[in-house]
Amino acid sequence: MVYVTRKAHFSASHRLFNPTFSNEQNEATFDKCNNYFGHGHNYVLEVTVKGLPDPATGYVIDLRKLRDLLDEVVIDKVDHKHLNFDVDFLRGVIPTVENLAVLFWQQLEHRLPSGKLHAIKLFESDQNFCEYYGEPVSIPRYAAVAEHHERVVV
Repeated sequence: MVYVTRKAHFSASHRLFNPTFSNEQNEATFDKCNNYFGHGHNYVLEVTVKGLPDPATGYVIDLRKLRDLLDEVVIDKVDHKHLNFDVDFLRGVIPTVENLAVLFWQQLEHRLPSGKLHAIKLFESDQNFCEYYGEPVSIPRYAAVAEHHERVVV
């Protein structure tokens, strides 16, 4: 088996909070990440595809096609966005690096032109990152998120 990885970058803001928690619980749990107006990260996304190289091309996956797919289904949707409000497939989710990795996997898994998705590694900083390998994970969605944090329009 051969493993091929493509790296992508995006910047986004988010607020970590659970609408079923009290304000005190959210602050104790999420600390500075619970800032009412959110905070930002410069994320690095690494997507690894596994497979056998095609005898005609030598590719497990054409990295240009993987780049274009990543841009289309993930990066263009999250780059310079507020993850709590601006991204449909993240609606109602607490946008932790763990939840993002799982949901990015779901966006990509069945769209690959060749190979099989092996891993997603998502860095939200140089010190903090998550690795996900496709195991079943249930991500709760909270309908009450919009009620607890209305977007401020100036």
